[in-house]
Amino acid sequence: MRDALALSALSAPAVKQKTPSALAALTLAALGIVYGDIGTSPLYALKEIFHGGRVATTPENILGVLSLIFWTLTVIISLKYVLLILRADNNGEGGLIAMLALATHAVRDKPPLRRTLMTVGLFGTAVFYGDGVITPAISVLSAVEGLEVAAPQLHDWVIPLTLLVLTALFAVQRFGTGGIGKWFGPITLVWFIVLVLLGLPHIAAHPGVLVALNPAYAYGFIASQPLIAFIALGAVVLVVTGGEALYADLGHFGKLPIRIAWYAFVMPALVINYFGQGALLLSQPAAISNPFYLMAPDWARLPLVFIATAATVIASQALISAAFSVTKQAIQLGLLPRMAIQHTSVRDTGQIYVPFVNWGLFAFIVLAVVMFKSSTNLAAAYGIAVTLDMTITTVMTFFVLRYGWRYPLALCVAATGFFFVIDVLFFASNLLKLFGGGWFPIVIGIFMFTLMLTWTQGRKLLAHKLRTDAIPLTDFLEAIFVSPPARAAGTAVFLTSEAGITPNALLHNLKHNKVLHEFNLFVTVRQHDVPWIGFDKRVEMDSLGHDCWAVTLHFGFKNEPDVPEALKLLEGRGVPLDDMQTSYFLSRDIVIPTFGEGMSMWREKLFASMHRNAGAAADFLNLPTNRVVELGAKVEI
Repeated sequence: MRDALALSALSAPAVKQKTPSALAALTLAALGIVYGDIGTSPLYALKEIFHGGRVATTPENILGVLSLIFWTLTVIISLKYVLLILRADNNGEGGLIAMLALATHAVRDKPPLRRTLMTVGLFGTAVFYGDGVITPAISVLSAVEGLEVAAPQLHDWVIPLTLLVLTALFAVQRFGTGGIGKWFGPITLVWFIVLVLLGLPHIAAHPGVLVALNPAYAYGFIASQPLIAFIALGAVVLVVTGGEALYADLGHFGKLPIRIAWYAFVMPALVINYFGQGALLLSQPAAISNPFYLMAPDWARLPLVFIATAATVIASQALISAAFSVTKQAIQLGLLPRMAIQHTSVRDTGQIYVPFVNWGLFAFIVLAVVMFKSSTNLAAAYGIAVTLDMTITTVMTFFVLRYGWRYPLALCVAATGFFFVIDVLFFASNLLKLFGGGWFPIVIGIFMFTLMLTWTQGRKLLAHKLRTDAIPLTDFLEAIFVSPPARAAGTAVFLTSEAGITPNALLHNLKHNKVLHEFNLFVTVRQHDVPWIGFDKRVEMDSLGHDCWAVTLHFGFKNEPDVPEALKLLEGRGVPLDDMQTSYFLSRDIVIPTFGEGMSMWREKLFASMHRNAGAAADFLNLPTNRVVELGAKVEI
């Protein structure tokens, strides 16, 4: 079969040159979608670094921490993600799954290394769901906690109001974001303007705080108290949460709008706000209880709670949408079982709703809010998942640079080695929070990893069993046409997971109905580890004689698998596909776990349950429900 990357590269549409107005619109949209998470970090990040007296609020420490924040943003976001990682696009798409596809394709001639990278990438994808639980919980909770500053008597309302906001957010997901999505960019722009307006007066009152731009202050802080600085890194990482979104949203906006938004708006606003909080602490160390809200005058605090809540809802929405997108890609790559996916927009195929993921996330987020009760406690659970994914992304980048782009080894080590050391330091620091709450997202990640690994290995066992027991299609057709059965009018489309073998649906149809259709298509759907495959490379067809054809349909992991639409491309090639005369036959395998050389029994039972409860193949392939015939068979693995 043709190389998947070559297939996609040949068919990928050319990127159109952006006009100034289109570029401005994309940049504004990127503010709302890409930078919502990292843009709301000032609500809690600096507070958590000094929380509980782990770092004393002395002028030297405040300046050292500010310098560490500035250079963390510079190294991890400005240099690693914006300059380096954004270059590693998979035909215009980004994210860990896209990076995994690039890395595993680059080492395709090294099977052991490819398997290792696939396993590591699977775990990184699984851990993403742990991050997806903590981010909305800590973001919305930290915003609503501003009520305690504006009106201390409302303390008991913080948790209920947080749960109310989150419930409303998840309840409206089924309606899509098309109507309100256009406001995400403008609201987030207002949020960044507010960050600047909050920080500037305090910087103007204490301009000496700007000396922290000098990296010597970060070095001095680390050198003078290395253990405290190492522990503090576990909270400093909060300033770069959302960095992975830069890469994950590459396909939506492109490199240039993301880079412009970062350098022109986000980075300046974040630095001004953090340094404004630092200037406040230099004059009022007691303000560490909530420096973000205490920067604002009394009259502005309640309105600030509302705009902060709106900003955190947008940040949470971006992550929820990303969870839907990642799940869909994982399903199409065969990493998760099929699930019901609803499209919420007739124009934008990227706007989807996955009910199971939506309410699963909601349940875990409510659990996190109720269990941890404050943004400070949630901060103890935050960081491990984020830094682990950052480290995995760096590792994958090395293999893309070295084996995909064929750069010299020394250059690859230099380009990724420095970032790898930084990532590992942050990850090691966050491991100190493992028993304080860091276990929570890791448990979620391990749970998802178990499901994904069980599903992929179970599918391999099932495919091997089907191949072992299968009859070659060409041999079978030759045998039955020696004494051909009765031919029914119309066209039969037999869906088969393995090309070249006889579908069970065909065997059962002949056994019970004693007929063969006048025209027969044996269709295999191939999902590739590239985002898009165009219509010009969608279909491959081989004649098997006797008005039978073997057809292979190619889809990228961001294409919509639409079998009837793809088969229309066969018009004019001698294959009649009249809608009212075409039937689709599916083989529904019932998996029976057995003792043997496969997986352990509990995992085989888990796979059997996942396989039994997976979404209907007819829905996933967009088959017309009134013309689908399913014929089942039991398969022991």
